[in-house]
Amino acid sequence: MDRPVAYPSSTSTQVRRESAQESPDMSGGSWKDYVSLTKVGITAANLWTAFTGLWLASKGHPDLYVTAMTLVGTALVVAGGATLNNWVDRDIDPLMSRTAKRPLAEGRIPAARALAFGLILSAAGLSILGLGLNPLAALMGFAGLFTYVVVYTMWLKRTTTLNTVVGGVAGAAPPLIGWTAVTGTLDVGAWVLFLLLFLWQPPHFLALAIKRVEEYRAAGVPMLPVVRGFEETKRQMIRYTAAMVPTSFLLYGVGAVNKLYLAAAAILGAVYLVLALWGLWTADVMKWANLMFRYSLVYLTAACAMMIVAVQ
Repeated sequence: MDRPVAYPSSTSTQVRRESAQESPDMSGGSWKDYVSLTKVGITAANLWTAFTGLWLASKGHPDLYVTAMTLVGTALVVAGGATLNNWVDRDIDPLMSRTAKRPLAEGRIPAARALAFGLILSAAGLSILGLGLNPLAALMGFAGLFTYVVVYTMWLKRTTTLNTVVGGVAGAAPPLIGWTAVTGTLDVGAWVLFLLLFLWQPPHFLALAIKRVEEYRAAGVPMLPVVRGFEETKRQMIRYTAAMVPTSFLLYGVGAVNKLYLAAAAILGAVYLVLALWGLWTADVMKWANLMFRYSLVYLTAACAMMIVAVQ
């Protein structure tokens, strides 16, 4: 059954946010704290999809210079965005156990330094993409950065359940950076890759939202499971998964990959869809959400790997 929807009172949430913001600066922070701000795992995942876009656009023969500039520039932009996300969310991160140990949440890094760090990383990354590659690659980087930091983090995350969907635009930007770094254009294959990554994200992040529903509720963040309950969240996860699976086949249709990828995509997608449908009948929602979250990572990693292997 769905858990009842209940937000904490605005007064209690505000008091806890103010208390979190009043925590003293303990120091300037260690180098590990600054690395932590960049969300290394998320940055690495975005580099994987950026490289996949670059590989497909170059038909498996990328130029070494273009590859290096793409990966360095993308890494800096994504790391900068992650740092700015930490800076914006420093008031609610202490309210959730998943984020309470972050450097800004614990006051290990002054907020002003984190803001400067995020802006410098972002500017450096965009400069590398624009000056070292081409303006369109930089534009794709900026679009992803702006969507993630301003549209998602500063606005939609705290106002609507659509935050996860719109935030998916940012997560789907790295393969466009990789693609445009090679071609300087947005071909149909680039848009197929973008759509695939866009549709992948709601099932992934909604699974996480189910797992952490009480934390989001306590922080007053209107994630879909908090506002609409588990059953509606499950249905939406099924819809996005069902749309994602046939979308993955389009890469074969546009001639970007061969039949080896098509077979792998069919198997990976079938498993994902069956797992998503299982959520309608399972009694252990948390166990199911954990499986969905973990498999989403397996799916993305394996699908990109097969694109690389089966490029044509």
